[in-house]
Amino acid sequence: MHREGNFSISGLPEFDHHEWVMWITDAASGLRGCIAIHNSNLGPATGGTRYWSYASEEEAVRDALRLSRAMTYKCALAGVPFGGGKGVIIAPKDSQKKPAILEAYAKKVETLQGFFSTGEDIGISLEDVKIMLQHSHHIIGKPD
Repeated sequence: MHREGNFSISGLPEFDHHEWVMWITDAASGLRGCIAIHNSNLGPATGGTRYWSYASEEEAVRDALRLSRAMTYKCALAGVPFGGGKGVIIAPKDSQKKPAILEAYAKKVETLQGFFSTGEDIGISLEDVKIMLQHSHHIIGKPD
């Protein structure tokens, strides 16, 4: 059973037989977030990364679970060879930390070796994508 904080991930109502959920942190940058893979039957998981001021770790995980499941269905309906995934980052109050957090996050995505590709979502700009591209080959929505 997956556990993070004071809650069981697999006990959350948004948990729907997700294949994989990873809580990610980096003390140096202040990164706190989650990557959720709902289903990879059609191919490696894809889904944007949301940078948001979540009220709690549980709220962030619940959002990742819900959004990754939605990506599974979007990919299937679109007929693309990808499964559903989603990344979420808990935005700190200090916005100056964002570049370092995005760098640390992209390095975490890179360690997944293509199992998950990601790009922009709420709170992630094209400038942010440029930062992440410097640290991972698995960033999509590349700016010109």
